[in-house]
Amino acid sequence: MKRARGFTLIEVLVALVIVAIALGAGIKAAGALTDNAERLTLVSAGQWCAENLLTELRLSQQFPNIGESPFACEQLGRSYTGKLKVSPTPNPLFRRVDADVIDDQGRPVLTLTTILGK
Repeated sequence: MKRARGFTLIEVLVALVIVAIALGAGIKAAGALTDNAERLTLVSAGQWCAENLLTELRLSQQFPNIGESPFACEQLGRSYTGKLKVSPTPNPLFRRVDADVIDDQGRPVLTLTTILGK
């Protein structure tokens, strides 16, 4: 009697399960890369907004008043809002300025901080 060559049904099913798991992991990794790229775009544009605002404050050469004020800007077709917080420092000749950036869905994006002098 001649013995048949080839794979058994169990071997084929095990191979299919292994391929399915590998493809699932690959799709999950690709999704994570897409999410990371989106987050990087969001944070970069938010940082440009905050840097523009803080640079504008530096260039105005005015000593900022202590308190909070809202701001808004648009970068890369997205609207960002935020809060500019000016607080005192131990040295009265300097103020700490925090620019908290929020995306259009109300989620915090980043906080950029600088020190401004008189």
